[in-house]
Amino acid sequence: MTAAFETHEVFNQSPPFEDVDLFGSDRPLQDAVAANGAGGASKSLAEFGQRWGAASMLDAARVANEHTPELKSFDAKGHRRDIVEFHPAYHQFMAESMRAGLHGATWGDDGQPADAPAEVVRSARFYMAAQVEQGHLCPITMTRASVGALAAEPAVRDRLLPKILSRHYDPSFRPWWEKSGITLGMGMTEKQGGTDVRANTTRANPSEDGYGITGHKWFLSAPMCDAFLVLAQAPGGLTCFLMPRFRPDGSTNALRVQRLKDKLGNRSNASSEVEFADAFAWRVGEEGKGVRTIIQMVQLTRLDCAVSSAGFMRMALAQALHHCRHRSVFQRRLVDQPMMRAVLADMALEVEGAIALVMRLCRSFDLAPTDSLEAERARLLTPAVKYWICKRAPAFVYEAMECLGGNGYVEDGMLARLYREAPVNAIWEGSGNVMGLDVLRAVARSPQSAQAVLGAMLRKTGDLPGVAETARSIERFFAKPAESHARRMVEALALIAALEAMADSAPPEVTESFARTRLVDSRSANFGTADLGEGEAARLLERALPA
Repeated sequence: MTAAFETHEVFNQSPPFEDVDLFGSDRPLQDAVAANGAGGASKSLAEFGQRWGAASMLDAARVANEHTPELKSFDAKGHRRDIVEFHPAYHQFMAESMRAGLHGATWGDDGQPADAPAEVVRSARFYMAAQVEQGHLCPITMTRASVGALAAEPAVRDRLLPKILSRHYDPSFRPWWEKSGITLGMGMTEKQGGTDVRANTTRANPSEDGYGITGHKWFLSAPMCDAFLVLAQAPGGLTCFLMPRFRPDGSTNALRVQRLKDKLGNRSNASSEVEFADAFAWRVGEEGKGVRTIIQMVQLTRLDCAVSSAGFMRMALAQALHHCRHRSVFQRRLVDQPMMRAVLADMALEVEGAIALVMRLCRSFDLAPTDSLEAERARLLTPAVKYWICKRAPAFVYEAMECLGGNGYVEDGMLARLYREAPVNAIWEGSGNVMGLDVLRAVARSPQSAQAVLGAMLRKTGDLPGVAETARSIERFFAKPAESHARRMVEALALIAALEAMADSAPPEVTESFARTRLVDSRSANFGTADLGEGEAARLLERALPA
């Protein structure tokens, strides 16, 4: 008699969340894109969303994170190489993102900002890409943002710009001028300083055709890139430099990768510790103006931190809602259980605010070159938006994980990876306290501008619940900024900005719910505690992911 090994039938499990249109299934994203002037790009964004939501892309993301980068310090003959090897799945994502222009679509051929709404369109794609594979977006965002810093040295920028803006991904290890396209990384922090880059000890000495840099970096992001923006102490003070992997004579530059960081998340991407042994570099900007030069890059990378964290939240919500619509407990679907429904609706409302907020901020970046108020808005709100969204993402992903129970906690699914990934954007490019200090600096530099930005936001939100009282608190903070109150006021500023954005892109009743639950009601920090009616919950869930 043949033994039967099948002991049970598998049922009451949600089907895989794959082959989805990441744009067409996301009504808040569609509305935010249209409200910020990019509705004409809907067709191309839908094509992008379908491609990136394919089962093959989602599986490639799993593979890229399971097979982490490896450092190859030497070749077979003992020559120093410092090469980082990646799984082909990682290269697939780099090629896809560069082909779509995620690394350069916001720049024109001359390195100046492209016509509006280039930032909105590009960020909508970045938001969807972050939902699928997060690690490769590190070199993508740094390559894009580097153009902002290189503007301080037009001769260097113009020489490299065609390679930077190329949509051809070329992972080969050879001089940048021989490649069809290049990527750029950066190294700012050192062991003793971290965020305090003025404590850097790495030295830069002028040479005949550039500078020789000797020292170290505790974090050098994406060490496989073709060049790196670094900070070092030149004779005139802390200065920004561009360090290529190869010297002008074609020899390998003296950039020594000591080890790859063993990180909590961001596993598909390589981060490293490096030493420079008289490594060649070009100066970018004036000596002693390194922080001022690099801040042009940091503003853009901070924006991408907020956009990608919003993307993490969106994918976590989609995974949770999809599962709860298919899973039954106690003879009822999870999505119909009152407490679970309250959790999901509260989470959906949070994502409504996050996507509206980041898309409106992108619009400010688009308009900044010709609109001084929008430029001030971008300067003031970028750190505030990064603070709020990047702080919310880890707790949000955890809540989504709990919706799936044990299925969410294992590495077979996506949520465990998203949970490990979520904290990085709150740390990278400035922690929460650094964002608070940056808002304080913006207010101190121009309190009139800060008040003008707040006033413009209040014109659209002043009648919403809780806004007037919250605005008075912010105005008192603007009049007398205090570090001890910065976190609370930065979050309040972000919430008002979210409401202003939602006033243009979300249904009025959704905007009102966000204001009431975030500014008025006595609400716990946990999701599912907002007082949302059944009609509100049904509307939010259908907008989040059509049944």
